[in-house]
Amino acid sequence: MTRKTTVLLVDDHAVVREGYRRLLEGTPDIVVLAEASNGDEAYRAFCDLAPDVVVMDITLPGIGGIEVARRIIAREPTARVLMFSMHEDVVFSSRALQTGARGYVTKSSAPEVLVEAVRLVAAGKLYISHDMAQELAVQMLPGNENPLQGLSAREFEVFRLLVAGHAIGEIAKILSLSYKTVANHQWNIRQKLDVSNTAQVVRMAMTHGLLPPDYPVPEAAANGG
Repeated sequence: MTRKTTVLLVDDHAVVREGYRRLLEGTPDIVVLAEASNGDEAYRAFCDLAPDVVVMDITLPGIGGIEVARRIIAREPTARVLMFSMHEDVVFSSRALQTGARGYVTKSSAPEVLVEAVRLVAAGKLYISHDMAQELAVQMLPGNENPLQGLSAREFEVFRLLVAGHAIGEIAKILSLSYKTVANHQWNIRQKLDVSNTAQVVRMAMTHGLLPPDYPVPEAAANGG
């Protein structure tokens, strides 16, 4: 009997996880070994179960998917992480790949795309959905540089949490860092993005399409303050 590819499925929405579990287990060669609803659960499940592939949403409560991927790969360099997300901006896909993820699929992709991606990533190959591959190619053209690409991996995670409305103290707890370290990251982020306050940081995220449609944008950011 052929061994099935084991998958750890990570998404904070139970309905979404159920849909993807049905999709993946509807194939003869893939089984969902476990599910997780946040980054901490995902990391613990990976350490306990060692799945063949981690299929993980980027936007998670607390620690984001990219940071979880970084921690997983730091623990096990051969780990195979496939990111899937509603975000179609190349900032997220390029960040995920720089972290060591083996693939990136957008949630707008056809269902069979995720199945194909899991199989290829499990086989040790890299998979980028067609739409994201085109966006990445365009991003590399002269004049299309994105200022967010200048942020380090840690700065990008702090940026994401700032945009989500977390205070410095909260971010320090989420990332297990000191208040001073997070404050320094915030200062570096503002310098690199050439902004002077959190409202402008949020506006930068808006400009690059990094916020979900239902995001409660602060009035100052909406007005360019």
